[in-house]
This record gives sequence, C-alpha cells and structure tokens, in this order.
Amino acid sequence: MAPRSSCRALLAVSLLVLALLAGLFAAHSAVRWPAVSLAIAAALLPLWGRSLRRRDEGTSRRVCVLVLGDIGRSPRMQYHALSLSKHGYHVTFVGFSETKPHGDVLSEEKITIVPIAEVKGVRGTFTSESVSCFANPPGLPSIAVTWFVCLLRGSRFIIDWHNYGYTIMALSHGPAHPVVRLAKWYEHFFGPLASHNLCVTNAMKDDLQKNWSIKATTLYDRPASVFRETPLRLQHELFVRLAAVYPQFRHTGSEEAERTIFSVRDLADSTVTLRAERPALLLSSTSWTEDEDFSILLTALEEYEGFIKGGASLPPLLCVITGKGPQKEHYMKLIDSLHLEHVKICTPWLEAEDYPLLLGSADLGVCLHKSSSGLDLPMKVVDMFGCCLPVCAIHFNCLDELVKHEENGLIFKDSAELAEQLKALLSDFPSSDGKLGTFRRNLRASRGQCWDDNWDQNVLPLITAPR
Repeated sequence: MAPRSSCRALLAVSLLVLALLAGLFAAHSAVRWPAVSLAIAAALLPLWGRSLRRRDEGTSRRVCVLVLGDIGRSPRMQYHALSLSKHGYHVTFVGFSETKPHGDVLSEEKITIVPIAEVKGVRGTFTSESVSCFANPPGLPSIAVTWFVCLLRGSRFIIDWHNYGYTIMALSHGPAHPVVRLAKWYEHFFGPLASHNLCVTNAMKDDLQKNWSIKATTLYDRPASVFRETPLRLQHELFVRLAAVYPQFRHTGSEEAERTIFSVRDLADSTVTLRAERPALLLSSTSWTEDEDFSILLTALEEYEGFIKGGASLPPLLCVITGKGPQKEHYMKLIDSLHLEHVKICTPWLEAEDYPLLLGSADLGVCLHKSSSGLDLPMKVVDMFGCCLPVCAIHFNCLDELVKHEENGLIFKDSAELAEQLKALLSDFPSSDGKLGTFRRNLRASRGQCWDDNWDQNVLPLITAPR
C-alpha cells in the first residue's frame, strides 16, 4: 500500500489529468460521458480513498458493477449483477436510473442500485468491493478512474469490452479527428491495465490480442430465461394492453369476443385463437443512434407496400419499433411523412416485462445494427433468437458468429435486398410450411447454452481465482 502522502499526490494528479481529458473531449461533443466521468472521479476517489482499510471476509463478497449508461437499457450488465448475486455476492450496481430495470434485478436483495446524479456525482454509500466490473464503452476517462480506485483498494478490475468507444465517436467526428485519436490512444493505454478482460465476440478477442496486447475471454451474450416463445393466452393479454394505448393493435368486432388485430378471445369459454386474416408482426428494437440507419427499413417497407399494390399475395404488416434514443424524433418525422395503406408502423416504449413477451409473439425480427468497430454483436438478435424469432439483419464483418444466413435468418446489405427478403419470407404467411417456419424450427432445435451456464463457465473462475 502506498504511503498516505503518495496516495494524495496520485489522486491530485489523476484528477488533473482527467479534467484535461474531459475538457478536450467536451469541447467537441455534446455527449455527457466526460462530465459524468469527471463527476464520478470527484465523488468516488475521495469516498474510496478515505475508506482504505485492511480487507475482511465480508469485503471479498462485494462487487461493484459500473455502467455509464441507463441501467434499464443495459441488459448484459443486469445479467452480470444477477449472476453475481446468485453466487452470494453483494452487488453495488452503479449507473443512470432512467428506465426501470428488470424486475429480477429490483427484487434481488443482494443488488443495491446506486444511481448517478448527472454532474452532481454519486448518490449513495460505497463499501469496499473486492471486484469492479466495468462496461466499456464509454471509457473516457472512466477506465482510468476505475483502475486507479481498484489499485488503491487492492481490488480486481474487470473490463467487459462491448465495443471500442473511439469507433463510436468516429461516427460523429470522423476517424482523423483529434479527440477520436486521443480516445483511441486512451483505450489502448489504459485497457491493458485491467486484471481481466471480457469481450463479446471471438473477432474482438483476436483484435484485442493482436492490436492491444490484451488477453480477453469471450463471453457471448445469451438470452435470459424470460426470452422464449410466448403462449397464446399471454400474447392476447399483451395485445389487449397495447391496443388500449396504440390504435394499430385495435380491431372492432362483436360483443361476444374480445378482439385485437392479431387475436380473439371467446368470452364464453375464454378460448384464444389467432385471427387467420391477421397482419404479420414485424419487430425491431433500437436505441435510435447513428450506428443504425432506419431509413433502410422505412424504404424497404415502402417497397413492400408497392409489391402488394402491384398484385403480390402478401399479408399486411404491422411494424413495431421499440426503444428510446437521440435520433427518434428525426425518424418519427420520416415515418409521419409516409403514406402507406398496407403497412402500419408503431413505436412504443415497452416495460421490461413486456418486451420479451412481444418478441415471443412476433413473426419476424429486423436488425439494423452496424457495429462501429465491426467486432460486436447486437444483443437484440440474441434476445430474438431466445424467442425463436427469425431475423433479417444488416451485414457487417463478424455477424456470422450469430446470424447464420439461410439457417436462422437472412443477411441483407441494402433496402432493396431487405424488401425482397420480406417478400420471400412472408409469401406463405400465416402458414408455417415456408422458409420462415423452417428458420423458426431450426432455432428451436439449436437453443444453445443459457446465460447462467455461460457465465459460470467463463466469468466465475476469474472472480474466485486466488490472487
């Protein structure tokens, strides 16, 4: 352990460097990461620095899971917290509290959520954690802050590489921008200081080893147990709830039955059936960010409308796009400008418990995520596959680690190709005899390792291994 004077000097220097880095970044971006990271630096370092003390048995069972994003929209980090709690660890889960996390996280007594109050720092009391698990990106300057705190506390520091932060910044500023180059250097310098590293694909694992000299363990995203095909009764109940808010789900009918555009419940015996003349339910989810170009989907839907008007025997579509994000207003204006007769578009925000139910009720998923690094995989597709929902996904380099073309879905490169795929997959709807039904059966037959088993095999040994 460093002498007290050395610790104070290191703290002062660290905060000064972090302030300079944050100032450089904030001058070129409206993103809140630097301000928030600096707030965390100001709050966490004194809190943890003052509480340095010899470790006891209780400390070894405490873990901090840190994500500088909305906890409710960070499923992978929620799964980390739940897995840790199942093994008896007390988890301090730090992040923004904007949307409600999954009920299992909220009800778990061993998980304490500590929301970050923007600019004001951190609300809550921190104890001595033996491990800190940090989600990257964003990492500027939070990797250095977290590493330094772990150094002072003698804690293990685990980085879970979801992507590279500098590649996301490059979407806005371009790869040659000074701030992007600084961010790349920063991740490259501080990333190797972690005790252990996790990543989401083998492609990223190889890249980290080759270009960053970081040895990482691939922890593929796996669907939580809540992601499964939805029973017909629960489908109808969900459609009824949605119909009460969104007119696209409504259908008028006789008083002898409870109807939605997809389903009917007989009031006499409560039997639920799907309507034979129902539309196909197309589902996509998004954070409405720059790495997803939803104009591709909107153009494809216009072409699909043209197929029907041209005489093609295709079902009408209800396209549901879930999520929140910075570009939603832009795309809502584009959606409102469309004049489609056979295609309806709905953009709800779903509660955490309803999202898997809707995935398990859909007929086809669409993914427009294009990795900024070409090295990460879309979690939304993982969840869709957990519900045995076939997917059409836009191409990028390592997508074939997840989507197997002509086996569990299709891969497209532009709107014209997506439109043709929608036409081909839905030509036999609602029959399950066509290619769409084949993909669904393949997904049922190939359900792989669940998240819990995957985590126990790859992450638990890193935490329990002797120092």
